[in-house]
Amino acid sequence: MLIKTLVLKLIILTLFIAACSPGSDPPVTDDKPIYDDPQQPVGARVEDLLKRMTIEEKIGQVTQVERIHLKSTSDIQKYFIGSILSGGGSSPSPNLPASWADMYDEYQSEALKTRLGIPIIYGIDAVHGHNNVWGAVIFPHNIGLGCTRNPGLVKRAMEIVAKEVAGTGIDWTFAPCIAVPQDERWGRTYEGFAETPILTQEMSEAAVSGLQSTNLADPATILACAKHYLGDGGTLGGVDQGDTQVDEQTLLDIHLPGYIGALNQDVGTIMVSYNSWNGEKLHGHDYLLQTVLKDQLGFDGFLISDWAAIDQLPGDYISDVENSMNAGLDMIMVPDRYEEFISNLTSLVDKGTVSATRLDDAVRRILTIKFKLGLFEQPYAERTYTGSIGSAEHREVARECVQQSLVLLKNENNILPLNKNLQRIHVAGKNADDLGNQCGGWTISWQGSSGDITIGTTILEAVENTASTSTNVTFALDGSGAAGSDVGLVVIGETPYAEGQGDRADLRLSSEDIEAVENINNSGVPVVVVIVSGRPLIIDSILDKSDAIIAAWLPGSEGQGVADVIFGDVKPVGKLSHTWPREMSQIPINYGDNDYDPLFPYGFGLTYE
Repeated sequence: MLIKTLVLKLIILTLFIAACSPGSDPPVTDDKPIYDDPQQPVGARVEDLLKRMTIEEKIGQVTQVERIHLKSTSDIQKYFIGSILSGGGSSPSPNLPASWADMYDEYQSEALKTRLGIPIIYGIDAVHGHNNVWGAVIFPHNIGLGCTRNPGLVKRAMEIVAKEVAGTGIDWTFAPCIAVPQDERWGRTYEGFAETPILTQEMSEAAVSGLQSTNLADPATILACAKHYLGDGGTLGGVDQGDTQVDEQTLLDIHLPGYIGALNQDVGTIMVSYNSWNGEKLHGHDYLLQTVLKDQLGFDGFLISDWAAIDQLPGDYISDVENSMNAGLDMIMVPDRYEEFISNLTSLVDKGTVSATRLDDAVRRILTIKFKLGLFEQPYAERTYTGSIGSAEHREVARECVQQSLVLLKNENNILPLNKNLQRIHVAGKNADDLGNQCGGWTISWQGSSGDITIGTTILEAVENTASTSTNVTFALDGSGAAGSDVGLVVIGETPYAEGQGDRADLRLSSEDIEAVENINNSGVPVVVVIVSGRPLIIDSILDKSDAIIAAWLPGSEGQGVADVIFGDVKPVGKLSHTWPREMSQIPINYGDNDYDPLFPYGFGLTYE
């Protein structure tokens, strides 16, 4: 017995000496856990933390809750919630940058009270600027950025967005949307860069690079989220959340390249789409999520669901949880059923229906991103950038984006650019002096709204700012009273909308828009039309009544960029990122179609001589 004891002590002593020898790792102690040591590799920190976590703590990490639906802030600690989001229009009061930072810090402080002190990650739809926050710069929507054909400018724009988002504490934007819209009737057409996969890939790569840069721990960067995987822009009839009915090769050829661009820049997260592919919902599609994206393409970030999207899977809620997790989803945007979700997932893991290995894989991916973001070292709002939100410097970049996004479709007799010293310019149209209309959806609220919803410059104000002080700029909504002016400028198009509610079966101009153009045309003065819209519209009713037409898309808060082009301070350089149809019967129409005969082809765009 004595000999056995001595041998055992000798073995222990030998192992201790070997463990402490040069070139070997020291014995693990809890004086400073590996996961809490920023000098350790991310992988080692993740594994150390993961092995310390209970099932409850792991399930909390894969749960994302909308802030309004938290029954109590203390639930963050109670359920070990891993992520919170703000949906469209979900803002603190007052809706000011400092209020956002304060709110973020409150939620974060609650998460840090948990046993292991794992910080939350906060997500938001900053899709064309930090668009939920009053006073933030609102950039053109992606359809306009695609027309710039300038990935360097898109990268600069996203760098500004990253700083403005970081200034409110938020870590993560659900952007860029890299849908490839194939049918302009779809209400999210403006969220995609282009109808072609090549341009989409180029712009997606630039956008992710601008948001994430090369170091997620840099305070000036935020986490990007490429969305919506896969085929969201190809649904039959352009129906939102509908069915993309194409063969696999077509799906991959058209809708996958944008994700290749995002992966080239190590995009940290990807959001799964509401749509189906040939009848099967993407949120339960293990082949596209696990086999294609994770296994074949090597995506090592984490997959996030869309808003309550697992609820659309067939079966009851517990089967929705099971199928989505087993298909490869890593974090579920609940957004309100978090107690039920946690209870169901706990039951599934206990029974082995969702394996411990699958849960660990999801948590490992989430923790990896949190460590890369530096959240364990800097969990609170980075207020260095709070004061620069909406700054003049940032607005200049947005103004440049507007300038380069405009597409000159028609310019008879070179009526444009306008002379700044004209005696009188008569402005008309519902979108001439409406900041909300020119910003579009996803601005302050989910669907957006008309009116002075934030800080910015309307197109009318920009014209007044640019024309000579001796020029009389007049305005009438319906275009009446134009007689005697040198030119009529009519700003028409769409009013704000977002997903679902933006689906339209008829893209012809409203009678209100047509009347405004006709009233000026009937007065005998030249007519310049500016179209503010989230997609190409059917303009045959005003085509022959207009001397010049500009597609301005949804330019955002900096309407001055429109006036810069109208008056020739900057030449138009935008090229159509979408084919412009002649009539509704042509839709859907896309570059490369058989019998391709549009009003203006993909890539079209005039400039000044």
